[in-house]
Amino acid sequence: MDQSSSVGELAEQLRRELDRYSPGGKLPSSRALVERFRVSPVTVSRALGRLAAEGLVVTRPGAGAFRAGPRAASAPAGDTSWQEVALSADGAELVPRTVDASGVTVSLAAPPPGVLEFNGGYPHPSLQPERAMAAALARAGWRPGAWGRPPLEGLPELREWFARGIGGAVTAAEVLIAAGGQSALATALRALAPPGAPVLVESPTYPGMLALARAAGLRPVPVPVDPDGVRPDLLADAFRATGARVFVCQPLFQNPTGAVLAPGRRAEVLRIARSAAAFVVEDDFVRRLVHADAGPLPRPLAADDPDGVVVHVGSLTKATSPSFRVSALAARGPVLERLRAIQVVDSFFVPRPLQEAALELVGSPAWPRHLRTLSAELKDRRDTMTAELARHLPELALPHIPSGGYHLWVRLPDGTVGTGGSGPEAESALTAAALRAGVAVTPGRPYFSAEPPAGHLRLSFAAVAGTGEITEGVRRLRAACDEVFRAGRR
Repeated sequence: MDQSSSVGELAEQLRRELDRYSPGGKLPSSRALVERFRVSPVTVSRALGRLAAEGLVVTRPGAGAFRAGPRAASAPAGDTSWQEVALSADGAELVPRTVDASGVTVSLAAPPPGVLEFNGGYPHPSLQPERAMAAALARAGWRPGAWGRPPLEGLPELREWFARGIGGAVTAAEVLIAAGGQSALATALRALAPPGAPVLVESPTYPGMLALARAAGLRPVPVPVDPDGVRPDLLADAFRATGARVFVCQPLFQNPTGAVLAPGRRAEVLRIARSAAAFVVEDDFVRRLVHADAGPLPRPLAADDPDGVVVHVGSLTKATSPSFRVSALAARGPVLERLRAIQVVDSFFVPRPLQEAALELVGSPAWPRHLRTLSAELKDRRDTMTAELARHLPELALPHIPSGGYHLWVRLPDGTVGTGGSGPEAESALTAAALRAGVAVTPGRPYFSAEPPAGHLRLSFAAVAGTGEITEGVRRLRAACDEVFRAGRR
């Protein structure tokens, strides 16, 4: 049983037993709870913390945990209906700023107990360098000045490390440290396009970026991708038709297709953007999740851009932990100052202890070892999932097998769903059936900024515990497909 399940079960057990104690009564000691329930001290601490957050217990350092007193009568419910008017778009607002976060939360929320996680957006804890991160954080806390105010742009050594990773002529002076890739993308979009402006996006693309664009009042305009990345001819057409000044792309192991921008298209994309006087936001989010059989990787677009067309976003998060939110923004020219100003206004700076820990981690011998282990493990998991899908679910088309990243993008068959159609209807039916069968999958609809051409699923092979769970998850998905497809044939 994983620790989160243990914490929840212990909290529920203690919650049921609280009536045994009068208000202010002391609960058993942590040691007694450890022995009684055969859990770790950390589990006990977190379970008590959960009850304290609910207002059911009060913890006093050095004294223990006590049942909380009666809650004060709640204030009468107010009338919040006025907010519907205040939050609605007025006549001057070209794009309503309502935000649908469902495409993001589906990969962030933990599935119910017993459900296998084919929808996760981060590697399983067994793939995270937990010991190395803990050691790095411990060492970082003792660095001189570690708890002081860092430079607003980020620690110089960390900026230099990111600049070397980008390559080309990029220098540390052109790099800003940000709090994760999502934050960096938000800063870039706000810096480069005014509210109401169009922004070109790959189709399909990362739902979190679409949500960011809409939250900023921008209009995402789709540009189709194929196995070689974005199509330059359609990109040029989109710039001419919309007058857009920003194109957001993932040239390496694109999310969700896994495509890599072909060598012949790289210079063409930069040329087209430069001719349109537009920026290319390069989201280089999984460069460190390369598979063992990938071969040499292409350089970031920013490494081949002398004219400041590319605003580069790189991150450590995917290769480390969801909570290790350290990333970099790299840009050249006047736009760098605008990026810096927006980031400072939004968040001041990334906490210095986290930056120091990042330096400790990437400078340790454990870092290259972790990357080699992660690379080999991701390849094994990808191979297992592709083999199991071919064996048990041949009707799900897999047009591209990526050599990096953590997921597969499969297309659903047409005309097999009980609703009589495909696309969103098929995805919805199959996603619900899969959850009933005990496996959580990600529907494809949130990855499209306009109508999708077909139904898809994104299947993560990194968020589960190992290849055994991949095999079992595909078996459960087969059962879900049988349920849905059988309904379609009636």
